[in-house]
Amino acid sequence: MCDIAQSGKHNSQTLPLGTNLVVLSDGRAGHDTQTFGLAAALGVEKKVVPVAPRGLYKLLAPYGPVDPRDAAFLRRYRPDIVLAAGRRTIPALRYMKKNTPGNTFTVYLNKPHNGLRAADLIIAPSHDALSGANVISTLTPANSLTQRQLAATRKNPDPRIGVLPGKRIALLIGGDSHHFKFTPQAQKQLAQIVHEICLTGASLMATPSRRTPPSLIDMLKKHLSAFPSFFWDGTGENPYLSLLACADAFLITADSVNMISEAAATGAPIHIFAPPGGHPKLIKFQNKLAAAGAVRLWRGAIEDWRYDPINATPMIAQSIISSYNQYLQQSSA
Repeated sequence: MCDIAQSGKHNSQTLPLGTNLVVLSDGRAGHDTQTFGLAAALGVEKKVVPVAPRGLYKLLAPYGPVDPRDAAFLRRYRPDIVLAAGRRTIPALRYMKKNTPGNTFTVYLNKPHNGLRAADLIIAPSHDALSGANVISTLTPANSLTQRQLAATRKNPDPRIGVLPGKRIALLIGGDSHHFKFTPQAQKQLAQIVHEICLTGASLMATPSRRTPPSLIDMLKKHLSAFPSFFWDGTGENPYLSLLACADAFLITADSVNMISEAAATGAPIHIFAPPGGHPKLIKFQNKLAAAGAVRLWRGAIEDWRYDPINATPMIAQSIISSYNQYLQQSSA
């Protein structure tokens, strides 16, 4: 196992000219964020192939066979590298490995439920504690952010963000999950925190997720309406990149690894609001980011500190390139 989150060292390499990359997509935003961002970092054009197993095939994933409907579609492609994330993509990933002519190299992001044989290379977060010869361990998952992109967005942000005065605080809101519940009391507590931040003169810019309880959205909108603020309600262009780039600090709910990780790529301080619940793996993830200087649990006020931006994506890409080049050498030996 290689832990690139701690070493941070890599040699600049590129994929062979003409490398054919396929990304399997189950349509979940959190998975696509990782695979699409990593595909961009690999520096080759990607072909996105949707995977949507039905009925029993969906239920049996990742252990069962590929849905024949998906298989018929997958046979059209002759990839050199296949990226996938999400258990429903694993049967398709396995199918492409077995049935594609040539030396197809498979890469799976996150911890696979069916073990280390899920792919040639597995990119797993360190808080999953997965180890093996084909495992790359990272502090944060891959994303689509680059420092150049963030800098350009700061110079030309979404107008709805650019007009906000004073210090800008980005509020990234998740919702109910397997491990966290946004109880009525937790919703009131978060709304009160937002109100108190606004009283300091800071501008709040907020975005919910599909999991955010409607009652919390209504409550936050009511509190923010009396102050300079922006709450994205799904209309107009998604301002998420501008929120990340222009934030002087973040307040993020504890349920989303992806949102916390993307904020960590900016170098701005991250305050964590934890609703009831939790899970040892998520606590471990937040503790590791706290040790790296990126996050602190909410302590009653927005604090100011700095740390080097944390983004594992470039190092993950280099690890894939290195592993693929070694794979080609071994295959031709």
